[in-house]
Amino acid sequence: MQLSGAEIIIKSLKEEGVEAIFGYPGGQILPFYDALYDSGLKHYLVRHEQGAAHAADGYARATGKPGVCVATSGPGATNLVTGIANAYMDSVPIIALTGQVPCGMLGKDSFQEADITGITLPITKHNYLVNDVKDLARTIKESFHIATTGRPGPVLIDLPKDVQVAKTKFKYPEDVSLKGYKPILKGNKGQIGQAAKLIGNAKRPVIYCGGGVIVSGANAELFRLAELTLSPVTTTLLGKGAFPETHPMSLGMLGMHGTKAANYAVSECDLLIAVGARFDDRVTGKIDEFAAKARVIHIDVDPAEIGKNVKVDVPIVGDVKKVLAQLNEKLEQQLSGEWQDKIAQWKEKHPLSYGANGKLKPQFIIEQIYEVTRGDAIIVTEVGQNQMWAAQYYKYTRPRTFISSGGLGTMGYGLPAAIGAQVGCPDSVVIDIAGDGSIQMNIQELATAVHYNIPVIVVILNNNFLGMVRQWQEIFYDRRYSYTEITGPDFVKLAEAYGAVGLRVTEPNEVKPALKKAIEAKRPVLIDFVVEREENVFPMVPPGGAIHKMLGG
Repeated sequence: MQLSGAEIIIKSLKEEGVEAIFGYPGGQILPFYDALYDSGLKHYLVRHEQGAAHAADGYARATGKPGVCVATSGPGATNLVTGIANAYMDSVPIIALTGQVPCGMLGKDSFQEADITGITLPITKHNYLVNDVKDLARTIKESFHIATTGRPGPVLIDLPKDVQVAKTKFKYPEDVSLKGYKPILKGNKGQIGQAAKLIGNAKRPVIYCGGGVIVSGANAELFRLAELTLSPVTTTLLGKGAFPETHPMSLGMLGMHGTKAANYAVSECDLLIAVGARFDDRVTGKIDEFAAKARVIHIDVDPAEIGKNVKVDVPIVGDVKKVLAQLNEKLEQQLSGEWQDKIAQWKEKHPLSYGANGKLKPQFIIEQIYEVTRGDAIIVTEVGQNQMWAAQYYKYTRPRTFISSGGLGTMGYGLPAAIGAQVGCPDSVVIDIAGDGSIQMNIQELATAVHYNIPVIVVILNNNFLGMVRQWQEIFYDRRYSYTEITGPDFVKLAEAYGAVGLRVTEPNEVKPALKKAIEAKRPVLIDFVVEREENVFPMVPPGGAIHKMLGG
């Protein structure tokens, strides 16, 4: 039996086990939407295509499965671009399906035509323009394979309307073989032996882990490495949850807004074991002074990342889970000593802290969220001060429970990503920690949450500023607050207008009751926390500075 291209897409998505699609229809993707009508696949109508990409991203991060988003041609496709770039920077597997004008109209400036494969070439792991319906099933199979293997990332499939309408016999490929694409999974035995020798001789080791640990599901192997070597563990922003932050050897996050203990430990260590991390500038600060006393072992599935920013003594290319399992077999149990005592002293002397002056502090709100949820929640963030406080003051003990925009730093990410995370994990409490500036960039997705009764909780840390930019203006620009003071809407009334629950909190003693009420509501809730206006995120490493030279905290 012959199927149309649109029907083939539906069948192919089912073959890949897709359970949720986030999208927005339009003229050139209508054949797909017609096939979707009685397909049995669950589709969530977002209110803006950027929301679809972020929702697919949040779904992927929370579940470990690829997220799927759909848009029409032209502006629909270009509205996905920020979300695709966000997923690319953070190595998130999403499949973006875009409608396109018929093949015969390509390149003629047709109505709602945009060269979306050209536009997204630098921000996708791969992309396709399908010209023949006979190639469609194979293209989808390849796309899911590419998106989810090696270093994950977004793949875009552009679908001309006539390809969606044309018919052919459907046969879904059983496997994929792509010339030139063979990710290395097992580590080189010789290099693993060198790494084991360095670890055995180290007196002051530190494990620095990133999102690659979570992507590969290597948290158990990482825990074993830390216990065998008695190495303190610090994480990147996207590595949070890879190692339990309640563990005595956890240093928390390092870098620009990392803990003092983490930054001091990395600066003083004699061996840095980098696992699934890429040495980005927010972590390293002044590159010449980053871990200057240390030999470096770098484990990563992407060979392009090794040696890109920091000189490496032992490079190991491979899947983190497999490499760590190989490495752990070569190691012997170490005994505690002066280094572990020094770490404990730093942690005791330099805890994260803030001035408690009776006013409603954002840090206090994050601590209360942790107490109320007992650490058992998925925390999603927007970008800015809210993101850093969420990273600092909530203790993450499991992978895939902290979801945030890392590399691109996308304001407006949190709410749609939280919707995607909640769809993927319906039994979890999902909380989006937001700023009053960032939340307004995709506030329309509250309508999506209400429409499908997706019980996300939005916590707004409302200071009437674009807080992180204002903080930089305070510290580096002599308090010249150029266009960072904002007046938002009445968020409670706005939530109610969308059909959600709206709450406002102005006093510290109101925080916990409001959070409990939000969790018990089992429907979308927005809480407007009116916080101290000029509170800053500390510690802070000035941009380009060495990470052991921190301001505040």
